[in-house]
Amino acid sequence: MAAVEFALLAPVLATLLMGTIELCNALECRQKVSSETSSIADLVAQASSVSAADLNNIFNAGNSILYPFGPGNVTVVVSSIVNQPSGANTVAWSVPYNGGTALQQNAPVTVPAGIIATGGSAIFVQVSYNYTSPIGQFIFGTIAMSDSFYCRPRQSTQVTYTG
Repeated sequence: MAAVEFALLAPVLATLLMGTIELCNALECRQKVSSETSSIADLVAQASSVSAADLNNIFNAGNSILYPFGPGNVTVVVSSIVNQPSGANTVAWSVPYNGGTALQQNAPVTVPAGIIATGGSAIFVQVSYNYTSPIGQFIFGTIAMSDSFYCRPRQSTQVTYTG
């Protein structure tokens, strides 16, 4: 009798176990995407100017945060948003990574209140990641994760990009 009950419950229990593992992996990946976003913004905001090589190093550092999840599915866009004398917030520069789409230079951007002081600026980072688990790809498919983060420059009023 116990063997029959176990035979009936074992597939359900195995499915619950695999689902729990899958959910934990997806939540861990989501946390790593958030950490990568804030870390990239923080690293860029610590400089008064950044070059293409600096941003490449920062992107590589961000990818190491994602470990053990592969960096091939991540796209990053780093932008500098500046408050103009007219009060509008516009894009000073924007650099994409791994297929991201840069924001158009001088385009107006809506920024939440209190992020940019009058005449100031902020670094705006957007990260997108397509999570696919080797265990549950046939159950859940790809899960799109994204995050964005604003960070004020620390050593100057605006971080410049030197290309």
